[in-house]
Amino acid sequence: MPKLQNIGLLILALAIPLVAVLPLPDFWIAQLNYIGMYSMTVMGLVLLTGVGGLTSFGQAAFVGIGAYTTAWLTLNTGLSPWLTLFIGMGLTASSALLVGLITLRMSGHYLPLATIAWGLSLYYLMGNLDALGKYDGLL
Repeated sequence: MPKLQNIGLLILALAIPLVAVLPLPDFWIAQLNYIGMYSMTVMGLVLLTGVGGLTSFGQAAFVGIGAYTTAWLTLNTGLSPWLTLFIGMGLTASSALLVGLITLRMSGHYLPLATIAWGLSLYYLMGNLDALGKYDGLL
């Protein structure tokens, strides 16, 4: 029975990229885009909290780094969104590694407080960079 399950998962994994070439309505494309983005975010949270057993409140900042990178490179350089997605994930992973090397030495209540601080600082940094389109609205 497990072999049948493995074959089914393999077929599913091979069929998912074929959705990109189907002539789908814009609504379906937007929905699949949201499903993909939220799935990646949830997988990160599951790995961090469920597998790693850590508490982090700065997860959205890393999602923002990947999203900003992908959108900026796609719009300003004309590269393929599929290529810029991997560049965005690489930049997110490297920034998470840097922040993790500093933050994961903390324990107790200091770790969640530090992740809140990182999340807020990255939010304000990205909102005030001229290269990303400075945000002049109210919070």
